[in-house]
Amino acid sequence: MKTDPESFIRANTGILSPPHVPEIRLHLASEAHDLWLKTEEELEAIGLPPPFWAFAWAGGQGVARYILDHPETVRGRRIIDFASGSGLVAIAAKMAGAASVLAVDIDPWAETAVHMNAELNGVELVFKGEDIIGREKIADVYLAGDVFYDKGFADLLRPWFNELARAGAVVLVGDPGRAYCPRELMTALAAYEVPVTRALEDSEVKRTTVWRYGTTGA
Repeated sequence: MKTDPESFIRANTGILSPPHVPEIRLHLASEAHDLWLKTEEELEAIGLPPPFWAFAWAGGQGVARYILDHPETVRGRRIIDFASGSGLVAIAAKMAGAASVLAVDIDPWAETAVHMNAELNGVELVFKGEDIIGREKIADVYLAGDVFYDKGFADLLRPWFNELARAGAVVLVGDPGRAYCPRELMTALAAYEVPVTRALEDSEVKRTTVWRYGTTGA
């Protein structure tokens, strides 16, 4: 890394609450447009991958809201928050009574963001910076907020999520209407109108559905 992640995060974010999950505070980019639309050259100059961790995406807000409203989904269970980003969903799971929460993201900057946000909310999380797609079930519940935004990525996730569900895991997905979300393979649990940043989503509100892969009920 060319830039110290913690120093950069503190300098380029504010402590904000996602509009749909006001119980949680995060280090978020207050001016999404400026940070998100930096050129590839600017990002490369500071050693920064696209800063997904700097925003509370609609899918993650939906999953976090569902967990806080239905804590029995995670209470006493082992949780993996896949593609954790800011750690919003992982934090919600811990606040809702999960026995353990593992936040997973391949972006090395996400590790710093997750730990800073966990500390901000007084919870303890474990972070793993590995690609776990395709690995066998090691948790009771897998949470994935807004992961079907890319066809190639979606093609990798579908068979893995199917295998996890067959192995008895609960797999919850937050989807704000992404083109590659396999809704025909899932059961809708809840839907929310989530305020979002127009600079990121070309909209001010995203209708976000929380789905369970496979069978009904969580």
